[in-house]
This record gives sequence, structure tokens and C-alpha cells, in this order.
Amino acid sequence: MAYYPFKPKTLGLIQLSDIDLREIVPFIDWVFFFMAWRMSGKYEGIETVHDCESCKMSWLQNFQLTDRPKAEEALKLYKDAQEMLREMLDKKLVSVNASFGIFDACANDDDDIIIQHDNTKTVLPMLRQQHAATDGFCYSLADFIAPENDYLGVFATTIQGVEAYAQIFENDDDVYRSILAKTLSDRLAEATAEWLHYKVRNEYWGYATDENLTTKEMLKTQYSGIRPAVGYPSLPDQSIIFELDNILNFNNIGIQLTENGAMFPNASVCGLYFAHPQSKYFMIGKIDENQFTDYARRCGKSPEVLRKWMAANL
Repeated sequence: MAYYPFKPKTLGLIQLSDIDLREIVPFIDWVFFFMAWRMSGKYEGIETVHDCESCKMSWLQNFQLTDRPKAEEALKLYKDAQEMLREMLDKKLVSVNASFGIFDACANDDDDIIIQHDNTKTVLPMLRQQHAATDGFCYSLADFIAPENDYLGVFATTIQGVEAYAQIFENDDDVYRSILAKTLSDRLAEATAEWLHYKVRNEYWGYATDENLTTKEMLKTQYSGIRPAVGYPSLPDQSIIFELDNILNFNNIGIQLTENGAMFPNASVCGLYFAHPQSKYFMIGKIDENQFTDYARRCGKSPEVLRKWMAANL
């Protein structure tokens, strides 16, 4: 399939501050929220359950008797999360910020992606699978960028004010609500990334202006293009976060980085945008010493320094 890069409607860096939380909430993936609480299972229709007892009992009838206690616990957790979201909104306890940019880019034969921004060239070395995917091909994210005249997006989202809000509960020894505030904020940061990706596809980049998907379909990644975040299986080297910081300047939206590449606040996400219609998510998995040594060379880092970032893939 021939690939003709779509020229973005907007090139360069854009920062969004105090995004309306009401726009973000519909993009929360509650499946991962429950997983964070180690509550596996599907709770379809939980958002339709009202506060009345009959509505609750009717919903619980969808579960096997043995699963109903867990479903009831999930419902209570969901209701508590909804109440906390209303409080966050009504009292403006947190703020939602984002920074993103779409830049000229190309890929070379070494699996490097080269980004041109602010009269600067940034090279992002990519890794390649060494165990073929189901289609028999070993993928690299560099496969989804053309050798010339293409584009790459970079993004970061953050939820500000979470720590101060959680501290209120900790001062009252309310561990449950402190954890609830933090896990909910983590999901809001991801929801913001999902919302922003939608805006980029439809407006700022504009390569999917005819997209007609429900939020549920978006959460199942049925759109064109991908947004791998740092730490995703296809982008496992956490040290790349420093290069993204150089491009976006995380501090401008309230994100600080530790020397180990951790983002503060924790409710923050950053990654890349690819518009290639055949781009897909995949897992790099284990790589051999030869690729690791070559990757270290391309990163301009010693293998000893880089090894701590790549332990899970070696």
C-alpha cells in the first residue's frame, strides 16, 4: 500500500492550559481504572446504574451469583469515583494541561526518526522486534515514518493539583480516598491523552476529519494512527523522555522530571503521534546484545548507562 504523508493543518508547538474537565471525563477508560484496583472483570452498563436500589439490583442480575459481591464492590467504587469527579469539577480542585507539537520528520535505514523543530534536529532511535509478529514481520515504530517529507507528533498531558488534594485525605487518615484521588487522576491523565489525540486527528493534524467513532470505539483504538506513550511495549526505553522534554519543555505545563525519567505529578503521560494508516501497537520484547549495542551507539550513550533503562528488554 502506497503511503502519502498527510500535511498537518497546524505545524509546531501548542500548549493548552486549564482544559475543561467536563470534556475529559467521557474519555476515561474505566476498565483500566478497575484494573488499578485489582478488580478484573467486565462491568458493562455500570454508568447507567442510578442510585435507587431497584436499579442496582437489576444491574447485579447480569452477573453470576458468585460474581455479584465483586460487582457490587465495583459499583460502590464507581459511585465514589463519580462523586469525587463532581467535587473536582465543582471546586476546581485540579487543572488539566497539555502540550503537543507536530513537526517535520523522516526515518532512516538505521530505524532512527529525525524530527525538525525550532531550527533543531532531534534524533529518536527506535528499537525493532526480534521475534516476528503474527503477520511474520518484525516491527519498529520507524516503519511508520517515511524516508522523507513526513511528520511526527509529540505530546504530554498532566493533571495538576492531585497531590494537594490527596494530602487532605491523608491528613484525615482516609487512605481509601487518597488512593482513589490518585488512581482517578492517573486515568484522567490518560483520558486527556485520548481526548487530545482525537483533537489532533480531527483538527490540528486533520488527517481524519471524516472520523465518526463513539468514545467507546476510540477507547478500543479503532481510529487511524497510534499514540504510543513512553513505557509502552513499542516504546520501552524510558530515557527517551528526556528528548521529548527538550522538544516540548514539560515544565511549561507543570511537569518535572526526576533523574530517573519519572514524571511529577505522577498523573502525567507523554508520547508520540503517528498518522500512518498502517501504524499499529506491538511489543518490542527481548532484544539481543548486538541490537542493544547498536541502539546504545545511536542513542549516544554507553551500554553501561543505557542498560539500566533497558533491563526488561535484555
